[in-house]
Order: sequence, then structure tokens, then C-alpha cells
Amino acid sequence: MDKQANRQADKRLAAEAAVAEVQPDMLVGLGTGSTAAFAIAALGARVREGLRIEAVATSLASEAAARAAGIACRNFANRASVDLTIDGADEIDAGLRAIKGAGGAMLREKIVAAASRRMVVIADGSKRVEAIGAARLPLEVLPFAAGFVLAALAQMNADPALRMANGAPFVTDNGNHVVDARFAIPAEPAALAATIEAIPGVLGHGLFLHEVDAAYLAADGIVTRLERHALVG
Repeated sequence: MDKQANRQADKRLAAEAAVAEVQPDMLVGLGTGSTAAFAIAALGARVREGLRIEAVATSLASEAAARAAGIACRNFANRASVDLTIDGADEIDAGLRAIKGAGGAMLREKIVAAASRRMVVIADGSKRVEAIGAARLPLEVLPFAAGFVLAALAQMNADPALRMANGAPFVTDNGNHVVDARFAIPAEPAALAATIEAIPGVLGHGLFLHEVDAAYLAADGIVTRLERHALVG
């Protein structure tokens, strides 16, 4: 089995381990991206076996995949809380700090994560890092403010770039644009997150510093679970 096939197999194993946490009558948050897609497929299989749950999705693509898998999806706008959210990550460190947003859904993902009693990240071993920051950090930006935000980030030496798709600016499900930037993430990145959030026109970013409660990380067919309470207890 080649490296890419191994990685896909590990994604599936991590997803299946996380989906085992889902209990009857839960409202489950569904993440976005290639790894989250494995969780949606695994959850759909459990639903077809008789598991009764409802879900909210962090993107239109995930909602479509969930419905196709037989999962009942509800409008998050009518919900105040979620029992369990399962999502992927672009990077995650031993302290469960993560960078997310390669799929362009980080704002909805952040909102659903904040509403969740428990958020679980799933990933293959390549996403586990000593310190987050090698991956570019996505920011969701009001289109009206794109030029201003790009200039502000350039002043921070963040090497910002407007994300493009098919020759035009990438558009999120919220109708906004995405700017990908590169920061030297400090050991205590809360101040950086606050600085980014203070830029007018930035609506959200992919730094997930406190939202993740646990992670299932699979490497070479072995799944490891990290729990936040175990890290601080």
C-alpha cells in the first residue's frame, strides 16, 4: 500500500473511532473536508443500522453528503447547542491546539465548535505536529474589506494571499472570501488570535486554541486518542 493509500486508511480509522462516541438521540456537528467525509460515511453506516441521531453541518458540501448517507440534517440557525462535533484539522499539536480551514469552512466550524459540549478532531498522523504554524492560516474576510485586510496582514509580515478558485476569488458558503496567511505562531498564540480578530473585515480565522476536547490520530493503522482533561489534569 502506498503512502497516500495508507493516509486514507488512517483517516478512515480515526473517523470510525470518533464516530463510536456518538450515542442515540445526539445532535452531532459534522465538519468539512476529506477527513470529515470519512466520519460522515461512518456515521451514515451507523444510522442505516438503526442509530437515531440528528446532525448540523458546517458546510453545504457536508450537508449534502450527510443527507445522501441517510443522516437527518437540521438548520443550525435554530439550535443553541450541539452534543458532539467531529471535524478534521490541517495541523494539531500535543496541546490540542489546531489550525483548520483548508476547506474554507473555518468560520462555521468555529461557531459549531463553540456551541458543542464536546469537539473531537480526527486526523492521520501527518497532521500531528510539534508546534502549529507550518500550515498557512486561513481567514474568512468580508469581500468589501479584502484589500484592507491584505494590507494589514502584509504589515504583519504574514505573506497574505487571496485564495483563488477557477481564476476567481474563492467564495465561502457565507459569501465571503478567504485570505491565507503565514504567521510565526508563538508558544502562547492567544495574543496573535486577538490581534487578527481586531482587524476590521476579518470575520473568522482558523486558529482553534481551546475548542478541541479530544483528538483521534491514526498513524500506520494505530489510533491514538488525546484528551484535553488528561493534559491538564
